[in-house]
Amino acid sequence: MENKPQNTPLTENKMGVMPVGKLLVSMSVPMMISMLVQALYNIVDSIFVAQISENALSAVSLAFPLQTLMIAVAGGTGVGVNALVSRALGAKDQDTADRTANIGILLALCSYAVFAILGALLVGPFFRFQTDVAEIVTYGIDYGHICVCASLGIFVQITMERLLQSTGRAKLSMVTQLSGAIINLILDPILIFGLFGLPALGVAGAALATVIGQWIAATIGLMLNLKKNPEIHLGLSRMKFHGPTVKAIYHIGIPSILMQCVGSVMVFLFNRILLSFTTTATAVFGAYFKLQSFIFMPIFGLNSGMVPIVSFNFGARKPDRLKKTIKLSIFIAMGIMAAGTAVFELIPATLLGMFNPSAEMLAIGVPALRIIALHFILAGFCIPVISVCQAIGNPFYSLICSVCRQIVVLLPAAFLLAQTGNLNLVWLAFPIAEIMSLTMATIFLRKTMRRANRIMSGESPM
Repeated sequence: MENKPQNTPLTENKMGVMPVGKLLVSMSVPMMISMLVQALYNIVDSIFVAQISENALSAVSLAFPLQTLMIAVAGGTGVGVNALVSRALGAKDQDTADRTANIGILLALCSYAVFAILGALLVGPFFRFQTDVAEIVTYGIDYGHICVCASLGIFVQITMERLLQSTGRAKLSMVTQLSGAIINLILDPILIFGLFGLPALGVAGAALATVIGQWIAATIGLMLNLKKNPEIHLGLSRMKFHGPTVKAIYHIGIPSILMQCVGSVMVFLFNRILLSFTTTATAVFGAYFKLQSFIFMPIFGLNSGMVPIVSFNFGARKPDRLKKTIKLSIFIAMGIMAAGTAVFELIPATLLGMFNPSAEMLAIGVPALRIIALHFILAGFCIPVISVCQAIGNPFYSLICSVCRQIVVLLPAAFLLAQTGNLNLVWLAFPIAEIMSLTMATIFLRKTMRRANRIMSGESPM
């Protein structure tokens, strides 16, 4: 798998010279588009599954923490790889950039092996613990076993995307994501309903469409890195364990992994609270997560474009470019969230209508969407800020903020509000928790920027 000459000279990367506004657009828009397509196929997946039954939709919703956990590990590791490769390139340290990229691939393979074993053993108990509705358990096990045990594609895909992003090749990263999403969209109805003479696989068909899309995207991502990414050099002989590099990757990546794992725990426990009311509430919560991805995915795409720019200019000691990138990213994120808030407040019934809702699901879902959406604009500030802290400051700031928001505030608030017996009040836990997150994110950003300014000026960071 060797590629590219070994001693390719480093030239000035566009992340250090292109006007910041144009650079952020060129880096982020392709990722935002691909994230939107990703959100589209997540929603379409649930729309098709909802045609089977509400129990099928509930099963896929209950499986969400499993998928989030895998993405947490793959994405968090990728965040560490992305930041270190970008930082090394900014400092013109080719050896570190290459070593980090190759170890990132090795870590992706190891992560998959762990999840495949755990998935084979624990998917069944996971669903039986959540509900005793036999049909939901059956659907969930079928879906979960395929998504987890055949998940190699998602680990390799995310790693390849982060490597492309780390060198400023956002458009190629977009190609990788779009290919997987489009394949999934095409295969979903074919495998779920048995079109073109194929057997109808139901919920299992939705899972199979997902993993096939991931494998194809991973293959395309690997080829693009080998052929179109000359700033890093990949090869089997380079995939050797190197303790200091692994430590550096996870110093940045573990907070992101744990932060997203906290999200999985939150969803799991929040579903347990909702099940005390009705299983329909979990279907609403699952539908909400699919719908909100249309709002949040572009922000994550913006972050994917912002992080390598921030890391590169931090490594290159260009504080003006770094600060301008941060301010512009926050402004754009809050604007996107404001638009999302308007949509959720004005047409919640229309949004839920895509999921073949029962009258009970609409009665629960309409107020739920309107209440939860109250926190969107605040999140538009917090998400990019925490990513900045993760990329150039103390990566554990993001973990502290996430744990406090979701575990310390959101879940206890939801539990206490559930004691009133009024389901509508439970959704208020989201805006309550986001107010706390806003406060902590602001404090952490100030500390991070003070430290970054000292480092870029040549002073001691302490």
